[in-house]
Amino acid sequence: MYLSNIFSDPEKMERLLDILLSSLLPLLKGALYYTIPLTLISFIVGIFIAVLTALARISGNPLLSIPARVYVSIIRGTPLLVQLFIIFYGLPTIGLVIDPFPSAVIGFSLNVGAYASEVIRAAILSTPKGQWEAAYSIGMNYRQALRRIILPQASRVSIPPLSNTFISLVKDTSLASLILVTEMFRKAQEIAAQTYEFLYLYTEAAVLYWVICFGLSLVQGRLEHRLDRYVAK
Repeated sequence: MYLSNIFSDPEKMERLLDILLSSLLPLLKGALYYTIPLTLISFIVGIFIAVLTALARISGNPLLSIPARVYVSIIRGTPLLVQLFIIFYGLPTIGLVIDPFPSAVIGFSLNVGAYASEVIRAAILSTPKGQWEAAYSIGMNYRQALRRIILPQASRVSIPPLSNTFISLVKDTSLASLILVTEMFRKAQEIAAQTYEFLYLYTEAAVLYWVICFGLSLVQGRLEHRLDRYVAK
């Protein structure tokens, strides 16, 4: 009934189009200034955490492997939204106040680090033991073998699942709106609160998320194709 009223009334239709067109630029700014930078920074920091965590888990040293295992278990066993709330709303109760954007970066980075560490750990363990033995036979130590032989091979195995993690992170950044980060979905919420066109503005935001993720999926496909050709050679 609501949709039929909109499409049958030229004035309402014109008003709706004006709202959608006028909101497009603020939504794009929210994506360019917050959503995309938040995704990139969190992913880069998260991958760094993931590599360290994966190496700690396979090190065989309980002082390293046990804390890494606990960290992964806690992050993977609790909702991302709860983690963001603890960082932004919980820590100030003990005197540690963090601004919205850094809070989001910390939360997303820790989350990516836990999940990506399992991908990287599996990729490292999938490398044939003969690669280690070959590296040691030519005089490399553990660090040299890891840096020059093992990690380059593991990276090719882990790129496809890590690409999926990156695309998922783009969508997860919408949760940052709940800790006052003015990213794309937060912009949609603010405009919808003024115009009361929640359905159309949220749909517009959803379409923009889809466009971004679709573009990233195309890049992922090309990257995986190149990796397949490289491995085949």
